[in-house]
Amino acid sequence: MQPAEELRYLILAAQREGERILTEVLRPLDLTPSQAEVLHVLQVHQPLSLIALGNLLICERGSPSRLVNGLVEAGFVKRIPSTTNGRMIELTLTEKGEEMVVRASAEEAVLYKFLTDTFEEQSLLDCIALLWRIVEKRPAGEALSRRIQ
Repeated sequence: MQPAEELRYLILAAQREGERILTEVLRPLDLTPSQAEVLHVLQVHQPLSLIALGNLLICERGSPSRLVNGLVEAGFVKRIPSTTNGRMIELTLTEKGEEMVVRASAEEAVLYKFLTDTFEEQSLLDCIALLWRIVEKRPAGEALSRRIQ
């Protein structure tokens, strides 16, 4: 196997294992990793239009309307009329949604502890730098860049 091919499969395997761990720790909350991502983004950037939310998500390309609909039905997100554009709806967290973000963050700490226990601090920083080189100027990397600016 060529080194680049091995790297490809290792990235894919690491992503899948991370997703499995995250799915397992969020299962008791009846929350998916994608739903948790929406809640986290809204917590930091609300209020957001559906389009603006979609521009900040990594889990969903295009319009996250079905994802948001489920969170609205669960009582975590509410749609409110925009204060600047009467035809636009903005998304915000409900009190229940704010509470769920706190609970999800506590559960996600399991994954973060696994990662920090797996890598020495410098190795973790080197890994982050390597992964940024892979995703920079790509849609998911651009979405993440918008979120952390």
